[in-house]
Amino acid sequence: MPIIWCAISGHGFGHAAQVVPVLNALGNLVPGLTAILRTTVPPSFFENRLTIPWQHSLAQQDIGCIQDGPLTINIDATWVAHQHFHETWDVRLANEVAAMQAASPALVIADTPYLAIEAGSCAHIPTIALANLTWDLVLKEYCHATDHSHQQLIQHIRKSYANAGMALRITPAPTIDAFSNVIDIGPIANPNPPERNRLALALSLAPNEKIVLVGFGGIALPSLPLEQMEQLHHYRFLIDSPIPPGYSRIHSIKTLPFSFKALLASVDLIMTKPGYGTIVEAVALQQPVLYVRRYNFVDEQPLVDYLHRYGRGMELSIDDFVKGRWEAALRTVLDLPTPTTPPPSTTGATDAATILAKSL
Repeated sequence: MPIIWCAISGHGFGHAAQVVPVLNALGNLVPGLTAILRTTVPPSFFENRLTIPWQHSLAQQDIGCIQDGPLTINIDATWVAHQHFHETWDVRLANEVAAMQAASPALVIADTPYLAIEAGSCAHIPTIALANLTWDLVLKEYCHATDHSHQQLIQHIRKSYANAGMALRITPAPTIDAFSNVIDIGPIANPNPPERNRLALALSLAPNEKIVLVGFGGIALPSLPLEQMEQLHHYRFLIDSPIPPGYSRIHSIKTLPFSFKALLASVDLIMTKPGYGTIVEAVALQQPVLYVRRYNFVDEQPLVDYLHRYGRGMELSIDDFVKGRWEAALRTVLDLPTPTTPPPSTTGATDAATILAKSL
């Protein structure tokens, strides 16, 4: 039975959400395929999502960014964490090589840890990157031009990425130039069918109420303007955290019998930051999106452009978001017309699987 080694960044859940549909599609092409998930993403994320046999191998693959909630990147702490990660690089690399050799996979894929790519090369195992961003591009946004250590670290990352035999660039994405062989593939999304009526029944929804999913990815929001949200009488809000007593319009998704993907398909509006999985699935579902930007994350602009070209989206400023000034924007985004340009087919998982199967 072929084994595939999947190194997955633990910065949020977006990278894992890209890998799962690819592995499921690959399992349809390669009988008996087994995956080793090398990641800090918890096993619970893959349960009920991944359809091929898999085992979880806990190991830090990269740093990503250190964040104070989903909207604020702590730049100084991010650099400190990266420098600490690289101080023990030789040990980390040797451990990854030894683990790969012990598992003896037929293929390594990385979304998008550069440690795994260099380790796969050292272990003489075919290694392919799956990427809508690379960490050198992310760090370049925060790099001080006069800081030689920052430049050195970025060059180290690029040198590790260059060991990949191939990179599959997922639509939409910024220009990625760390790899010598880049193949563009379609968007990766696997939306659930809508269950709007069942969700409305579970919430005892009134006919004039709209359901808003407030979902900012795998990094929790430190706070929400609950008092202002409760005053928006024509809306119900679904959030991924416990609800204090006294709120009737705000519901924790943990109390509802729906997966997050089912909620994405079933609400009236999604409030989020521009992250890959949510934006691409919202466009595929033609769900309206009210988004809050960070303005310093490398894949944000391509995602915003993609949303405005193929979907329905509008920006809410961070200040308006924090202070609960949502009502006008909620009304406006719900009234946006359906775009005339149809979205691209979400063929990315099949595209990737077809290419990966040849390497197996």
